[in-house]
Amino acid sequence: MSPATTALFFLLLLFSTSNAHNITRILAKHPEFSTFNHYLTLTHLASEINRRETITVLALNNAAMSSLLSKQLSLYTLKNVLSLHVLVDYFGSKKLHQITNGTALTSTMFQASGAAPGSSGYINITDLKGGKVGFGAENNDGNLDAVYVKSVAEIPYNISVLQISQVLNSAEAEAPTAEPSKLNLTEIMSKQGCKAFADLLISSGADATFNENIDGGLTVFCPTDPVIKDFMPKYKNLTASKKASLLLYHGVPVYQSMQMLKSNNGIMNTLATDGANKYDFTIQNDGEVVTLETKVMTAKITGTLKDEEPLIVYKINKVLLPRELYKPVEAPAESPKPSKSKSKSKHKVADAPESDAPAESDPADDQTADNDSGVAGLDGRRLVMMMLSLCIGVLLM
Repeated sequence: MSPATTALFFLLLLFSTSNAHNITRILAKHPEFSTFNHYLTLTHLASEINRRETITVLALNNAAMSSLLSKQLSLYTLKNVLSLHVLVDYFGSKKLHQITNGTALTSTMFQASGAAPGSSGYINITDLKGGKVGFGAENNDGNLDAVYVKSVAEIPYNISVLQISQVLNSAEAEAPTAEPSKLNLTEIMSKQGCKAFADLLISSGADATFNENIDGGLTVFCPTDPVIKDFMPKYKNLTASKKASLLLYHGVPVYQSMQMLKSNNGIMNTLATDGANKYDFTIQNDGEVVTLETKVMTAKITGTLKDEEPLIVYKINKVLLPRELYKPVEAPAESPKPSKSKSKSKHKVADAPESDAPAESDPADDQTADNDSGVAGLDGRRLVMMMLSLCIGVLLM
């Protein structure tokens, strides 16, 4: 492979991986879609949209959403209706007017969910006279309820956000949907090797905070029973408030699949985060191995107990120790000994003072997490500049 070809390959790879989309951020730039944006998040459709590589969102402005909400549908039925407005194919504004034979039938996330009977999850897109484009549910007697208004945002062949005039009618999508069975977090953990941690949540009352966050999205990192058994002497020495903070430190108030963890390396806030008491840790991965790094220790994800959005529970091989409760202390320096190689410094973990005041942190650690997801990823711009510099250097060889 020639240097020029190699450089081109790296450029294409770079930009193909930098096109990840975030529907919440896209719509946040347009206040007229604030209600639509809110309900995409509330129904967890936003995270499903972000995970797909090719998608088209038919956005509804606040007036259209007001009309839909006036029907007083349950949140679960509302999810079906909104998922009918998410096409699992790419339709940019240009493609709308280049449809073969003037009409196309395309699948939606409602169809992909398995909740749509028959072909009720398909949408008919038709190029109309006068430059208009009509949209209608396949099961709606051929009626095209809405027309294309404008393009809101487009990342070619990745995501397209198009405004349509009104809600697409579908009796199947609006049919009453039963509420899914409630997820019992402590019961799930108890049955799969994390009973000791579940018992601590219950006895401390921290389980209530975990349960309150499930509907909005929750990721739990659960130390296994042997790990908790070994840690109990240290746990018993903590005050009640510190015990609660330690337990809450193992929960993150957002759903994070394994793939999302791998692609969002960086600082993550927790249920214990409270203003200056940051109680955060850093997610890192080396291939398939995902680790959680505090300023005190590093734990590894060893398995998944439950993955049913909006809840995911992972097993980890250590109790997470926050720097607010524990901090590394330098071991006394040993007498110098002749050696051909440099010796590495050793650390031991020490309990913080019994005071509830947080341990002091280094200025370099004062970072904040991403406002949207609680996760701050790597500095993408710096990565882009490094890769571009590399490619330019290869081209000049």
